Amino acid sequence: MTLEHETESPSFQQQIEMTKQRPPEVEEQILKKAVLRLNGHILGFVLGFIGALIIFVATIWLVIKGGENVGAHLGLLGNFFIGYDVTYTGSFIGAAYGFVTGYLSGLVIGWIYNAVVFFRTR
Repeated sequence: MTLEHETESPSFQQQIEMTKQRPPEVEEQILKKAVLRLNGHILGFVLGFIGALIIFVATIWLVIKGGENVGAHLGLLGNFFIGYDVTYTGSFIGAAYGFVTGYLSGLVIGWIYNAVVFFRTR
């Protein structure tokens, strides 16, 4: 009885090829292709998630905390985010706006970063 693995380990000849010295220029090109590019969609998703989480938690925290003037400063976001106020439903509206704003920011940051890397490596 033999066990089959889903991933096959490299052959002996492939292992020898992987350990051979390459010229520094080739290694630099491999490194530039692998590391220097930034995925704007992933960065946008992460920044959007963080932005949504921050606005949601801050709004809910202030609603639960209560008081006579609940979230006067955070309520100023309503000037930019139409429909947002410091309430339970406003926390979901603010989270949606936070996600969209963070996602678009991540796309722009990724696009600018990749453009700068492209022009520097030409």
